[in-house]
Amino acid sequence: MEHLINASVKDIQISGIRKIANAAAQYPNAISLTIGQPDFPTPQHIIDAAEVAMNNGKTVYTPNAGLPALRRAAAHFVRQKYGQDYNPDDEVIVTNGASEALDITLRTIITPGDEVILPGPIYPGYEPLIRLSGGIPVYVDTRSTDFKLTADLIEKHLSKRTKAIILGYPSNPTGRVMSGTELQEIATLLQEREVFVISDEIYSELIYDTPHQSIALFDGMMRDQTIVINGLSKSHSMTGWRIGFTFAPAELTQHMLKVHQYNVTCASSVSQYAALEALTQGIDDALPMKQEYQQRRDYVYDRLIAMGLTLTKPEGAFYLFPSIAHLNIGSMEFALRLLEEAGLAVVPGDAFSEYGEGYIRISYAYSQDVLSRGLDRLEQFIQQL
Repeated sequence: MEHLINASVKDIQISGIRKIANAAAQYPNAISLTIGQPDFPTPQHIIDAAEVAMNNGKTVYTPNAGLPALRRAAAHFVRQKYGQDYNPDDEVIVTNGASEALDITLRTIITPGDEVILPGPIYPGYEPLIRLSGGIPVYVDTRSTDFKLTADLIEKHLSKRTKAIILGYPSNPTGRVMSGTELQEIATLLQEREVFVISDEIYSELIYDTPHQSIALFDGMMRDQTIVINGLSKSHSMTGWRIGFTFAPAELTQHMLKVHQYNVTCASSVSQYAALEALTQGIDDALPMKQEYQQRRDYVYDRLIAMGLTLTKPEGAFYLFPSIAHLNIGSMEFALRLLEEAGLAVVPGDAFSEYGEGYIRISYAYSQDVLSRGLDRLEQFIQQL
């Protein structure tokens, strides 16, 4: 019966992130620096709000687009934090995490054969969603621009079939952040073209040295061309609650809502009440976490430099992406040997497209003790090569 399965589904590979994380589970004493899972608990006041909601019977369907109060809170959050202006009544959808937000966006705008430009290396979750929508991913090698998708690079890959461009900054896996000047140059390039921008801003609250900027704010037309994706997984340590958001013009949101409605009906009601608490009483919950992440970033960066590895200091998220090219070992072989011989799991760079080969991704969403012991193992392993 396998021949009856959708070919696009059959061709999808399990994420390289999960492959190495699953392999690490076979080594009881291994230290894992793989998953982008905040090690902070969900703030207690958010958990309490969910408990109150459950006890008060708030366990039924909500409106498809989400609780009106939550959509208002989400719109207020991005307006206060980033200057983004969206009408909560018809320009905001509450989704099952940012992943579903991406899915309904792509399924709404992609016609089979459309091309979607995305930077490589990049989080591996985008390509399967593009292909399942009938689209064609067009990777752009950003290694020469220090992992930034520039206007010049985009222009070289534009074609008559280009439907959308994905901007995922702060970046997973590199932690890079786009400057206002770089975003303006992209906006200038695209403002007279019929091309959407999907701006994945899930790490927007985890930028260390500069304020977060969104391409949706640049020039008059960019708001109409941009779908902003965000959520609470990283900012409020709510990965398992599965709450994401889309922010997009009303004429586009109305169609995205149809896909969302027939896909999941609505996001979890209890999670939505927890999210309402997060975006109101917990509007600044990310700040103490960000301060801790910044200290960890500096520590891990300094350790990696001392080991002789080369990398750019990331401005956001909680990943570092050092080069191992000088060791003359493929990234997957390096990761597997590191796990087997030193008991440390990191993600091979080729999990993030072919342009990640020669690198490894290290997540610093772990305690200082775990990071210290993990980096000791990495250092010893490199010295023995």
